[in-house]
Amino acid sequence: MAMKVKEVSELASISVRALHHYDEIGLLVPDETTSAGYRMYSDANLERLQQIIFFKELGLSLKEIKNIIDDPAFNAEEALHMHKLILLEKRQRLDQMIATIDKTVLHLKGEIKMTPKEQFQGFDFSQNPFEQEARQRWGDHAVNEANQKLIHQPDDKQKELSNQMNDIFRRLAALRHTAPESAEAQAEIKQWYMTLNQIGSYSPEAFKALGQMYVDDERFTQNIDQFGEGLTQFMANAMAAFTDTRI
Repeated sequence: MAMKVKEVSELASISVRALHHYDEIGLLVPDETTSAGYRMYSDANLERLQQIIFFKELGLSLKEIKNIIDDPAFNAEEALHMHKLILLEKRQRLDQMIATIDKTVLHLKGEIKMTPKEQFQGFDFSQNPFEQEARQRWGDHAVNEANQKLIHQPDDKQKELSNQMNDIFRRLAALRHTAPESAEAQAEIKQWYMTLNQIGSYSPEAFKALGQMYVDDERFTQNIDQFGEGLTQFMANAMAAFTDTRI
């Protein structure tokens, strides 16, 4: 059964404006437009939208997503299996990082003693067992664009980066009662964006999605809000504002 744009917007938690944009650039063109001008989305349209959302999660640009999905060799079922493998690997790494954060809190309280190696468990972003397969299926360009700055940092650089991230958290916490769109907040969020791109590859859209994930996942909220209650939501709003000025 065909669905109107507002229904699709609510179903997929994506704005009507974004769906209109996808139509305009040919990324997601509804199969039918009524005489009154209403866009009507078919089941096939919804399947394509799901793929678009999955690829956005990997940090790919809309142009790259269109090139991948429109490729005659693209296999939707194959892509879904790959998405699942990559997300499972990401979840395992995030779980390890969260465990390290929890242990670090106890370490700072003096309840346990962590070794330098333990302090950086889960911070190795250089290995992704599914990257080579992703390259074979989707091509080097797409993976490089999403992962071009994914590098292995020496121990001293990791420690420096960890301290740098904590400093940004503290400065943002001091600004959390101001407007997320303020020049001061945006300057710090830009530093956060640049810092994250030292260890990963985040498009502005992926950066915005990451901010929302901070809010949606209570584990991230609990850890970020240790620097100041309400910091997580403030960062998500500031990251969204940062992105909206760049797309």
